[in-house]
Amino acid sequence: MAKNLFVGNLPFAMTDDNLLQVFSAYGQVTSANIVKDKMTGRSRGFGFVEFSSDEDAAKAIAELNNSDQMGRNIVVKEALPRPERSNKA
Repeated sequence: MAKNLFVGNLPFAMTDDNLLQVFSAYGQVTSANIVKDKMTGRSRGFGFVEFSSDEDAAKAIAELNNSDQMGRNIVVKEALPRPERSNKA
């Protein structure tokens, strides 16, 4: 089963490809995306990485949480499920 991880405190210069490279060392990454501001297109400083296995995700959390990436200590933890959105205007 796939496991989605939240990655915070990312350097603003980091790209999706950089994120993929860092996490690929710990297992098979299904996707790696940095969240960008809709207006400016700049990084918002966090993103999500999805692993194909729970074991690889756990290994990445253990090894990468609070690790230095491009001069910043990143936060890596299991992503919370997306909250339900209401259709009320």
